[in-house]
Amino acid sequence: MLDTPIDDCWNRIGVRGDGSCPRLAGYIHCRNCPVHDAAAARVLDRDQAADSSIEREGMHRLTAQSLSEYAAGQADTTSWLVFRIGDEWLGLPTAIFQQVAQLRPIHSLPHRRHRAVLGVVNVRGTLLVCASLARLFGIASEVGQNGRRPGTQQGVDARDLARLLVVEPGGEQGQRGDLGNPIVFPVDAVDGVHRFARVDFQAVPATVASMSASHAVAVTVWKGVTVGLLDAAKLFETLNRSLT
Repeated sequence: MLDTPIDDCWNRIGVRGDGSCPRLAGYIHCRNCPVHDAAAARVLDRDQAADSSIEREGMHRLTAQSLSEYAAGQADTTSWLVFRIGDEWLGLPTAIFQQVAQLRPIHSLPHRRHRAVLGVVNVRGTLLVCASLARLFGIASEVGQNGRRPGTQQGVDARDLARLLVVEPGGEQGQRGDLGNPIVFPVDAVDGVHRFARVDFQAVPATVASMSASHAVAVTVWKGVTVGLLDAAKLFETLNRSLT
């Protein structure tokens, strides 16, 4: 299934195409359609599966003599989903992610206590709390409180599109559903899943005083930029405090 090409029907018969899709009458916009959501989820699943496939192919090419060296090298790499908020590139462990979704309206909550809580958002028929890492970390983001980003151009690389990331506490430890409900947060861009070698991890510079730095376990250089690798447990702890 993962090898099947993703049908980008939104570019052919959807809002970016000729508008002939019969689903538009009910969903109004492609971002509200479950077909669109399923395609976004498959992108994440495909990246993870491709990552695993590369590892398996690498093992087949190894000789018995180098197998232990390969295993040691793989043990020293970790998988991260890399995304951007404002001008900052950040990463979180891939295991905590449930879904990468299109932007959609965020419905505000009355009497919210923390400015980082934007409201609730409908993801696959379930209302989930939507929080702003931009506000939490004090980063200027391009995504507005209503879940929209002005001036989005058609034909832009999908990796440069703003998205909603759905994360679940405990996913990194294999305890999904045990430590709380999923939380959604908007980001300005998602590059995808990448593996980073621990040997390349650097200490967070003491001169960096931003809140994102206080939640980072390390930084690493990637594609010429510095990526802050966030501590998932500490982030969820901070988010949970903002919800109470």
